[in-house]
Amino acid sequence: MWLSLAFVSVALLGFYDAAKKKALTENAVLPVLLLNTLFSTLIFLPTILAAECGCGWFDGTVLASTPGDLHAHGLVLLKSAIVLTSWIFGYFGIKHLPITIVGPINATRPVMVLVGAMLVFGERLNFYQWTGVGLALLSLFLLSRSSRREGVDFTHNIWIVFVALSAVTGAVSGLYDKFIMTRLDAVFVQGWYNLYQLLMMAVVVGIVWWPRRRTTTPFHWSWAIPLISVFLSLADFAYLMALRESDAMISVVSMIRRGSVVVSFLCGAVLFRERNLRAKAVDLAFILAGMVFLWLGSR
Repeated sequence: MWLSLAFVSVALLGFYDAAKKKALTENAVLPVLLLNTLFSTLIFLPTILAAECGCGWFDGTVLASTPGDLHAHGLVLLKSAIVLTSWIFGYFGIKHLPITIVGPINATRPVMVLVGAMLVFGERLNFYQWTGVGLALLSLFLLSRSSRREGVDFTHNIWIVFVALSAVTGAVSGLYDKFIMTRLDAVFVQGWYNLYQLLMMAVVVGIVWWPRRRTTTPFHWSWAIPLISVFLSLADFAYLMALRESDAMISVVSMIRRGSVVVSFLCGAVLFRERNLRAKAVDLAFILAGMVFLWLGSR
């Protein structure tokens, strides 16, 4: 079941990346991210209220939750800070780079998670899973070469650095998710971490963007902004529910989730008319092959 939930999360994450790219086109990054956290909070706010007031609105459903103690809120607060750091780097990166480059770069995240999972949780991969990881790494090497045709040099581009930092902090988040999801309820985590992110992002926007709003990139409304929250909330919910299963392997789930690059790649080709698609399609083929081997190794 956890594999099925992971693949559902894959599709939703691809649409999330496409909505994010659309919303950030010629738009201010920080207020878009603030609104993202606002809409995500509103989606899960009823679950928080139901749990805190004991209303029982969602009893008997997957949205049922329970209140958490101070320790639980501390764990979620730390998750919020880690994820928000990853998002800030990632939002700036995807704004300035083609989505057909950003997606494959994010495929490095499961490899980092793999190393961490082996060190922290004692997970071990079989031959098929190692083959999938190797194919994913090969695809990144090929991408770094093909991207030069678009003037994107991986070693001298600040936005590549931002995407890489987003991937690193995202990998830390993945390992931390495996740790807290054996201790906390998935709905409690998602509801409160959205709320904490909203509060943190409001402070960042108030200090960094608002005083300089007239001298920097202006903000404009896009209907893609609420779609970011919808796709992300559904993707994260499927992801957290997958991690609740005792036999779920965080290294495999994280690698499978990078398959969202397939959806984002198609959106980059159809919606954003990005270039150099043939060479990138070869890179994408290696990622797809890696996903197949991971699936075979997890049956």
